[in-house]
Amino acid sequence: MPDQAGEHIGQIISNTGSAAPFRAAWWLPGGNSQTLWPALIRPRPKLRVRWQWLTLPDEDCIKLVWGPRRDGALVLILHGLGGCANSGYALGMLQALSKHGLQGVIMEYRGAGLQPNHSDRLYHAGAWQDLEVVVQNLQARGPNRPIGVVGFSLGGSILLNWLITDSKAPVDAAVAISVPFDLAACTDTLNRSFARVYQWDLLRRLKQLLHRKYADRNNTPISMQQLHAVRTLSAFDTYITAPLHGYNDAADYYRCCSCAPHLHAIRHATLIIHAHDDPFAPLPSIVLNHQFPPHVQLELTHRGGHVGFVQGHWPWHADYWLERRVVAYLLSILKTAA
Repeated sequence: MPDQAGEHIGQIISNTGSAAPFRAAWWLPGGNSQTLWPALIRPRPKLRVRWQWLTLPDEDCIKLVWGPRRDGALVLILHGLGGCANSGYALGMLQALSKHGLQGVIMEYRGAGLQPNHSDRLYHAGAWQDLEVVVQNLQARGPNRPIGVVGFSLGGSILLNWLITDSKAPVDAAVAISVPFDLAACTDTLNRSFARVYQWDLLRRLKQLLHRKYADRNNTPISMQQLHAVRTLSAFDTYITAPLHGYNDAADYYRCCSCAPHLHAIRHATLIIHAHDDPFAPLPSIVLNHQFPPHVQLELTHRGGHVGFVQGHWPWHADYWLERRVVAYLLSILKTAA
């Protein structure tokens, strides 16, 4: 078995929390294998959940999925593009939070999951307004309980864009994982080489979402024939994301909603976790060279892929480090916020 000594943290700024450094599994040698293993091979965590419909200010609805009842801090989980409350990484985090006495809840975005939403609006990297409503709802339910938010991939973008915009957001701790900091660079990367596999899967999921949404409607903002012709995420953002949400085009959406240039504006305790070998969310130099304030921690690993970070000596003993790292960080912050 190859020595793992050189596979741990590539760069850590203010490593808060008691979790041990990440040591990538020797049997997952690259970013693609780290990305695909938990998505395709990991058994889906099983736990009791409760569903709640939440009505938004515009009368649209979204679903919240609550983990087992716990008395600790409230922690909201945000899934990625094409994901839902049933995504394995979201359920895994929900389970890990529960084991440590934290009350986890997954936010399922407008249109995500199997139940279409009512309005034409969906979700995107800059759509943090629904997140704000959900957190305010959590605050009302538990006025004396600290609140944390964990965002995966696009969910990390939504979270960081909210914190950048609102310095007084009612959040005590935030974690953003495998964030697409530069949306234009990400869509460009997804249209190259093996990354096209990820693009195909994301488009398949998004097209299914829209088919469910508009199957029984006559007046739709995009024809099903036009949707069928979409072959890239940049085309999806050009014909669907941008016009549905008030942007001029995909380039305008990417420019407005890429969080990389604005991370200095974050005023909350925040942990950002990213791998250098992420196969479709490249790390911009502006992030690498950024001087983060003490309350914002950037934790980079040489390996880990996209929302992967799998370690363990053998495949049948896979260890999902992200869950322990995130829980350790949240406990270190939220206990002091209580």
